Amino acid sequence: MPQFDNLLGLLGSRSFSSIWFWLVLIGTWSMVGRSVLGVPSEVLSRAHQAQGQGDGQGTAVITLLDWLSLILPRWQLGPREGAVFLGVTSFLITSLAVLGFGFGLEMAQALTLLLVPFWALFWMRVRLARRLVPLVHAAQEGRAPVSQAAADAARAMIWHKRFVTILSMISVAVTALWGALWTVLHPLGF
Repeated sequence: MPQFDNLLGLLGSRSFSSIWFWLVLIGTWSMVGRSVLGVPSEVLSRAHQAQGQGDGQGTAVITLLDWLSLILPRWQLGPREGAVFLGVTSFLITSLAVLGFGFGLEMAQALTLLLVPFWALFWMRVRLARRLVPLVHAAQEGRAPVSQAAADAARAMIWHKRFVTILSMISVAVTALWGALWTVLHPLGF
């Protein structure tokens, strides 16, 4: 019979004192900051720089609108899908929060502190996609100048990226403070 003690020790419920939890936390937030809705940051910055130099019809601007036209349909949620997703995720996160903070389970607390900001980030992305869809459609149909649509899209995406940076800093700080407090109050993990 194989020994599962080492595996269980690796996957144990000691979240805040485990290096794996902190690697997942930092790694996921660093991956999130590399793109906005799936559009690489380089594409966004090139389009923003081109608009700043007065090149509102250049390839960088067109590339940004092309990326958005390909990615935005993936972020469209209908009212029914949005309501179901909101209900299911709210139930799961509330259950984790009650298990973690109500019953004192460390793993549930860690998962709550990890998932709540990503839940907020998901809804921020859905909201941004809803704002960008009319801009891209107006540019595609010729109802709005390409330069204006791209400028408005880039501006909204840059603000979104700033808010994501603030959210990530707050999330990591709150998780680190709570993890330190938990470790001090429960030195043996009980």
